[in-house]
Formats: sequence, C-alpha cells, structure tokens
Amino acid sequence: MSVLLGVLFLLTAASGTGVALSRTPRQQVLAMAVNGMVLALLFMALQAPDVAFAEVAVGTAALPLLFLVVLASIKMDRSPPGGDS
Repeated sequence: MSVLLGVLFLLTAASGTGVALSRTPRQQVLAMAVNGMVLALLFMALQAPDVAFAEVAVGTAALPLLFLVVLASIKMDRSPPGGDS
C-alpha cells in the first residue's frame, strides 16, 4: 500500500506541475481534469470514497466543463480596440 501511495503522490505532484506549466488555457483545463482524476485515485487509496467521488464530480467533470464553456464564449481576438488602424 505504501508503494501505491508513493506513486500516487508523485503523480499528484507531476499533474499539479503540469497544470502550472501549461501555456494555453485549453491545455490548462485538460491538465486540471487529469489532476482531478489523480487526486480522486489518491483519495480512494486513502480510503476516503466520499471525497474521491466529490473530486470526480467537481474536479474532473464539472469545473473543467465550466472552464471550457467560458473559454468557448470568450472572444479570443487580440486585436486592439478601436478598429483596423
């Protein structure tokens, strides 16, 4: 069990680093979803299934979906305001 926890702790650190080092917003959202899944696995290994279920529902599904909807609704045009000149 301790080997499994060590591997999950390393995966948690790696996925958290992936979230922080992602450059584009969509990559960050995908990395957040992966981080949520790794955290859910860690909580299951720590025998906290209720927390793991909440992490799957919120951290892996709802929050990344909400961020993707917001990213889709934002106009990503970076042209200066005021016209063509």
